[in-house]
Amino acid sequence: MTTTTAQPAPAARLHPVFNTGRLTRELTAVTEHEWERQRTHYAGGSIGPDTPTDWRVLPLRSPGGDPDRTDPGGPGPDTYAPTRWLEQMPYLAGILQQIPAPLNAVRLLALGPSAASQPHRDPKYALDRGMVRLHIPIVTHPGAVLILDGTEHRWQPGTLWYGDFSREHMVRNTGPVRRIHAVIDALFTRDLADLFPTEWQEALADTDVLFNRPPAPQSHRPAHPLPSALRLPSGFTDFGQDTPLDGPTTTVRLTEHGDGLTLTAGERTFALVHVAGGEYRYAGWSEQRTLQLGPDHAVIHARHGRAVTSQHIAFPATGADE
Repeated sequence: MTTTTAQPAPAARLHPVFNTGRLTRELTAVTEHEWERQRTHYAGGSIGPDTPTDWRVLPLRSPGGDPDRTDPGGPGPDTYAPTRWLEQMPYLAGILQQIPAPLNAVRLLALGPSAASQPHRDPKYALDRGMVRLHIPIVTHPGAVLILDGTEHRWQPGTLWYGDFSREHMVRNTGPVRRIHAVIDALFTRDLADLFPTEWQEALADTDVLFNRPPAPQSHRPAHPLPSALRLPSGFTDFGQDTPLDGPTTTVRLTEHGDGLTLTAGERTFALVHVAGGEYRYAGWSEQRTLQLGPDHAVIHARHGRAVTSQHIAFPATGADE
């Protein structure tokens, strides 16, 4: 007889429940203007057209705290920070501080009446990549539905939900009011997993999942002098592929920037976030790929679920790194 490994359900309600009245009242502070439609921000800095769907966004955390970034962002020159809109929602800000995981983008997403998205997948929000997306419904209606992996969901205000949005999904709103959710992009951690239902956690034990470490308690400066340049596999700075240690090598430069580091490859610059022991991940990404700095070498790590592959890179001799 063939046995199958249990998989976590594609959606799960987490333990906390929040005050719907307070969340709704805070919306009045940020709804005096019409929110922007969803747009795509490309790596080179260009911005795509507004979506034709009545799908509006208010960014609460974004790269560099930019209040106009309606996209979820990704690896780039800035770390994620609160926008001025979050300052007007102190109760929600307190909720975000309680989530036991590093946060990337946090946005309010409003789907208008008679609006619907196309079926699609968001591949990066997968457990083996260590990234998840959470929802807190604030305003909803029975006619507002999420179809995730073929199942209809009508999540209620004040609850906290996980959805595996790497699976096919779409949203539609046939109700008379805008459906408004707080959408939270987070790195998956063991502490975050503790908020999930027991049966979901039990299934997780047999799943190929990447657990990120908790955020470092404070900024970290390199313990050793930085090389002026390194030769790294081109896949390490290419987020379109899942093999960071493959490909020909390319020159990257490391620079101390404020209390952190930046990595520059060609015309692109990425902020790095300290994890532990001189090991850094990309801001806007998980520990799927990290760079660890030693006194005379670097180690690059590639993770897929619980599996880790590493490669040692010797620092070039002084004057021989160009």
